[in-house]
Amino acid sequence: MKRTIFGAAAALALAASAPCAQAQSFINVLTGGTSGVYYPLGVAIGKIYGDKIPNVKTQVQATKASVENLILLQQGRGELAFTLGDSLKAAWDGEEEAGFKTKLDKLRTIGAIYPNYIQIVATTESGIKTLADLKGKSLSVGAPKSGTELNSRAILAAAGMSYKDLGKVEYLPFAESVDLMKNRQLNATLQSAGLGVASLKDLSTSSPITVVSVPKETVDKIGPPFVSAIIPANTYTGQDKDVPTAAVINYLVTSSAVSDDLAYQMTKLIYESLPELQNAHAAGKEIKLETAATGSPVPLHPGAIRYYKEKELIK
Repeated sequence: MKRTIFGAAAALALAASAPCAQAQSFINVLTGGTSGVYYPLGVAIGKIYGDKIPNVKTQVQATKASVENLILLQQGRGELAFTLGDSLKAAWDGEEEAGFKTKLDKLRTIGAIYPNYIQIVATTESGIKTLADLKGKSLSVGAPKSGTELNSRAILAAAGMSYKDLGKVEYLPFAESVDLMKNRQLNATLQSAGLGVASLKDLSTSSPITVVSVPKETVDKIGPPFVSAIIPANTYTGQDKDVPTAAVINYLVTSSAVSDDLAYQMTKLIYESLPELQNAHAAGKEIKLETAATGSPVPLHPGAIRYYKEKELIK
């Protein structure tokens, strides 16, 4: 009888521990639209984790990007997410206007990655050359619940405009925006992404474009986490000059529900697999271990802290 009771208790204990073990053996990587930068980098990270973390299965999920990703993390529906720094701050503060009804208190940072450049591209035939020229014209401001859309609001506000000043506002992902521009149904698109984003490369090789400047004085009106940056000449076909713009840092974020050991491995493999990330997308070349532990508006995960202490990046 004692053996039977002990056996039943052991079975119950094993069953009780199973959900926890199962939760830590699966990593869902939350990215963005398939034509952006998050997705190819996410695919590369999913492969790295699947190959190098024992007994782990990975999945890469295309999403509407930053805002949706952070909400999914809070709900326990992902283990790693890409996000823009301003969206991350808004989530931590619980800014309802940004799409967060409450403070997302389970968010924990893995590390800073590359800067997103605000890339405003217009068809040459639209006549748009400056931010002021967007008045009365049609603009795609990014997918709903995306960091790009929040960036669009910030840039227009700093330029003394709002959506009401535009002729038409489209809330579309990158690829869909470009399709409309090719078909002469849209004048311009604002895309917040790493340099060399696939959608804009595609557009620039098929239609004459103008890359619209965001002047330093406009960026300064927004302030941190936005900084002035340059889109180098020849980033896109037909863009023969450097173009001033704004940039904001991207972060990889996880949840407090992820174990310290798993978060440590996730962090370590990101910054020790940079060649693989560079091969996945040009934006990967801008990911630096030296700046990984800096600037996040959300606390670092204890597992990430352990790795950064090993590398003497933090005390």
